[in-house]
Amino acid sequence: MELKGSTALVLGGGGLVGMAVARRLLALHPARLIVTALTREEAEEASRELADEAAGSSVEPAWGNIFLPADLAEERLATLLAKPETRRRLVDDTLSPASADAFQGNLLFGWLLKYKPDVVVDCINTATSLAYQDVFTSSSRLLRAVEDGAVSVEAVERHLLTQPTPQLIRHLEIAFEGMRQARTRAYVKIGTSGTGGMGLNIPYTHSEERPSRTLMTKSAVAGAHTLLLFLLGRTPGAPAIIEIKPTAAIAWREIGYGVIKRGGRTLDLVDCETPILLADAFSEDARGWRHTGEALQSVYINVGENGLFARDEFETVSALGQMELVTPEEIADVVILELCGRPTGKDIVGALDAATFGPTYRGGYLRAVAVQELKALEAARGVRSIAFETLGPPRLTKLLYESHILSCLRDSVRSLAAADADGIAEEAERLLCDRDHGLRRQILTVGLPILMRDGERILRGETVVVPPDARGVETAHRGWVDLRASNIAQWIRRAESIVRVPLEKGTGSGARWTAIDPDLPIEPARMAVWVFQEEGGYRIKR
Repeated sequence: MELKGSTALVLGGGGLVGMAVARRLLALHPARLIVTALTREEAEEASRELADEAAGSSVEPAWGNIFLPADLAEERLATLLAKPETRRRLVDDTLSPASADAFQGNLLFGWLLKYKPDVVVDCINTATSLAYQDVFTSSSRLLRAVEDGAVSVEAVERHLLTQPTPQLIRHLEIAFEGMRQARTRAYVKIGTSGTGGMGLNIPYTHSEERPSRTLMTKSAVAGAHTLLLFLLGRTPGAPAIIEIKPTAAIAWREIGYGVIKRGGRTLDLVDCETPILLADAFSEDARGWRHTGEALQSVYINVGENGLFARDEFETVSALGQMELVTPEEIADVVILELCGRPTGKDIVGALDAATFGPTYRGGYLRAVAVQELKALEAARGVRSIAFETLGPPRLTKLLYESHILSCLRDSVRSLAAADADGIAEEAERLLCDRDHGLRRQILTVGLPILMRDGERILRGETVVVPPDARGVETAHRGWVDLRASNIAQWIRRAESIVRVPLEKGTGSGARWTAIDPDLPIEPARMAVWVFQEEGGYRIKR
């Protein structure tokens, strides 16, 4: 894609890879470059550092936690979890059904609609952010509370907010809808393996577990993220999706001498001059050490999100046969090449597209054989096999049965298009109530109620797959056979749309061979496929 004059949004732009990507983007002269970071200081510092290289591009900072609502995005998560009202709000934001209301207040969603970026490069380590909330420790605490009979609403809410999968799903939903509305053309994710490319034998963990469950959670979240991006890349309306997944330690920002910080906090220099009895050394009231009043200072190498390493730490982790090393600039180069349409072989989504086993000629050929066998057996047994509500969703079963009912009443799509909705509704009710008891029983047995044409009476069986919700009778849209004239009118409009589309007269491979001939009998499966495709439910990659 052409990046000159575009708008680029770099999430995590203050980090090692983010800064390298931002520099490479500026060399291609975008009109605007928005650089984001967790804190205002980070974002503004990155923006100032990049300003000298802008060469006419506007460099703008933005900051906050993209997983939070915009009005809470600058707060520490611990602070939000300590307040009942914000804690419950975060639970609702994470677990509520996908909707405009669920997305509107989110910081990332707001950025996407505000800046309308042509390209988004996401350098945030999403897997670390979600996995290191530590679902295992939280689970142990909750189980102890259950055993003690002291489970509180707070304990449950806190535990729910350690679950990485719902948070990841909501994040992807927000990103997709925001980019769809912003008409973003490309999204690049800088992913992770979670282990710097090493296996389950990785020695670099924060516990005695080998491998660490928390570290494996990080890898699991990273893998789930990749598969969701794979699906997003197969979704109509989504931007082009690329993921670059470094599998080595990424370094470095700077080498220097100074105060050593760990987890953002200065390490105070302490001393212990007199040995303490082992039996007392680790008790709650243990004493014997003292603060010197100074901070630990030393030579360090700043490796970005992993903090400051001493020389020997760096030598160890980057040694041949350990994590080894990749530089941010190399990653940024690959990002730019991919964005410019020059494949590098490093795109995970593209690799999955190539490696996954899609539809085959044999599968397509044998599908036709299977359908013929099914039709022959139907004829021999005198039955019509329509839907068992096994595949789902219930709406598919509804569409198939309603199409079948219409096929019993009109001989073609064209004749349905010319029909009167009230007349069809009356005929359909007579068909199910008086003429075809077997069809009625089949519908009720698989769990679909039949809504009578007056909208006030219903036929139902023992099982109802879609019980009525707050919308009452309008629940019918989700999984009831609906005999009301308003629903029949919708089918007539669909038939009119099919009739209006002229059939291809050619016989070449470019002809629309899947088009429905309006003069042939109504086929329920083809009608259901047509509805789903009209609603955007179709495959774009094979």
